[in-house]
Amino acid sequence: MLVAVRDHASSDHASIVPPGPTGAFGADVAGLEGFARTFLLAGFRLAGENGADRLGLAQWYADGLAAGTDPANPGRWIRPAESGQAKVEAASVALILDMTRPWIWDRLDPTVQQQVVDYLAVVVGDEGYPHNNWRWFRIVVQTFLRSVGGQWSREDIETDLSLLDSFARADGWISDGPLRAYDHYAGWALHLYPALWARMAGAQDLAAGRAERDRAALDRYLLDAVRLVGADGAPLLQGRSLVYRFAAAAPFWAGALSRVPSLSPGLLRRAASGVVGYFAPHVERCGALLSIGWHGPWPAVAQHYSGPSSPYWAAKGMLGLALPASHPVWTSTEEPLPQEGADQVFAVSAPGWLVSATRSDGIVRVVNHGTDYARAGDRGGDAPTYAQLGYSTATSPRLTDAGRIDPLEQSVALVDASGRATHRTGFTTVGVGLVGDGATAAVGSSVARAHWLTADPDHLDYGPGPSGEATDVALLRTLSVLRGAWEVRLVRVETLPDGPPPPAGLTLRVGGWAVSGEGPGQDRSRPADVAAAAGVAGLRSVVVGAGGFTAAGVRREHDVSPLGATTLTPWVSAAAVLDRWHVAVIGLDRATGDDSAPTTATLPHVTLSGADHVVVRWPDGTASTVPLAPAATAAANLALQDAPMSTG
Repeated sequence: MLVAVRDHASSDHASIVPPGPTGAFGADVAGLEGFARTFLLAGFRLAGENGADRLGLAQWYADGLAAGTDPANPGRWIRPAESGQAKVEAASVALILDMTRPWIWDRLDPTVQQQVVDYLAVVVGDEGYPHNNWRWFRIVVQTFLRSVGGQWSREDIETDLSLLDSFARADGWISDGPLRAYDHYAGWALHLYPALWARMAGAQDLAAGRAERDRAALDRYLLDAVRLVGADGAPLLQGRSLVYRFAAAAPFWAGALSRVPSLSPGLLRRAASGVVGYFAPHVERCGALLSIGWHGPWPAVAQHYSGPSSPYWAAKGMLGLALPASHPVWTSTEEPLPQEGADQVFAVSAPGWLVSATRSDGIVRVVNHGTDYARAGDRGGDAPTYAQLGYSTATSPRLTDAGRIDPLEQSVALVDASGRATHRTGFTTVGVGLVGDGATAAVGSSVARAHWLTADPDHLDYGPGPSGEATDVALLRTLSVLRGAWEVRLVRVETLPDGPPPPAGLTLRVGGWAVSGEGPGQDRSRPADVAAAAGVAGLRSVVVGAGGFTAAGVRREHDVSPLGATTLTPWVSAAAVLDRWHVAVIGLDRATGDDSAPTTATLPHVTLSGADHVVVRWPDGTASTVPLAPAATAAANLALQDAPMSTG
């Protein structure tokens, strides 16, 4: 990767712009990103090799530093005062100059050192940093400046640390700002930078009072994160900035760097190398260049701020190279992921996720009752990578304009006669938790003020869904019971407490997993059984109406997913009836040669026990009883009954 980008560098090495459109911020930002983000990878390699440098990395990047920070150079870097994106890249430059101090910084000419200090110092006192992970960038830059005698502000650092602390949530999770923004930024930024910052030369006294607390939060977060990696190494295809790909491995290397107590070095390496290995064949096929995409080029996966060099933040996923060969993370034997040893089912309270990972197919499935990149009560549109009810390591949301305005896959929506579907952003989380001795099933519930949205035409995609004019329609109460490959989803339509009844003629629609791949795939519906199934690329997605639904089908689409040209999404629907529970059984697994809907014997059986409970009898013979009353579905009040059942 480091050698491949040199063909796209300026003659003075200050700018690297890989092939492709220069992005919304232009060539100057793209060139700086290309330098700074590959500088991360070069620095990790130099640090891990203790300065051994057969590729001449130190001098190559030192030349770029000299040219980029020279104010008289026509090709100089765009400065942090001129572009917000330069504030991000300045942190990478400062971090690696600190990490590789003996081999780059200490050997720079004093004039160049002063140029670098002058370039970085403009961030001191700058109030233009967003209230999210960006605050770590100002902290890192000023910490480096402090270590080399440059200008810095203790007040800035303490202010930023205090704001970042306010993003801490339960069980070591961190939200990327004050919204319900849970995604890979928790690991590749909000847990990574504390681990790296505490080791900077200028941070020793600043970090002393918090380093152990940050380590403990990382340790607890990793207990969940390690179970969110598919057996094939695939990370969840969820959240923004997916073009960073294997940056998702960064928190596992941070755990190794910090020597967290709860995960062994061999397990951390298995998770990190698995994520990098998942993408490696695709990168190799692209000539070791990273494009805007997921596997190969797929521009629709980008956010507004993405440019041709943006994907090189993937370098964070190679932080392990900064650890010497003698480190336990390299000398230990890789251990299997927890889901490679046994099925996993658990709940994560901060993002409101129910999680099931199955040993038989290596897929991790997340059912989402807490994340939408918004606040409870907001009335925005659903961001496909945040607000859907389900995400997995084997599927992708529809990442197109249609996916933003027409929620289908992993959705519960009311649809009018014109085909307009409601959105759920701003929903209220009722609770998530476990039922069953030995965590038999995960249960979660949320209530959405379902609304139609007339989207703002000038919406820029930074992660959240589109804004616009919202029209409230009804309350949609959703309860999920998750175990293995199956989710039992119960949905109830209720009148708004402060509004009129929903209009007549609405359809309640529940969408299942969207499966994507090359080739035509197969889709089959059984109208008499209210069942639909779709198969492509070895995956099977199933939705079966188990109560109240009257119709089923599969939507076929092309070029809406980075995982393949064909996308198939099964669904069930019914005329919307107020105050009645509708029940659907939703499944995702690896196809075993038959992509049709499963037989009755292999489906969960669902029984509504009056108005109080639902009983789910799972294919393996166990049963879970879950209360339907809204207050009782909160995690602290989830009831349990579990007993062996006859498969007959």
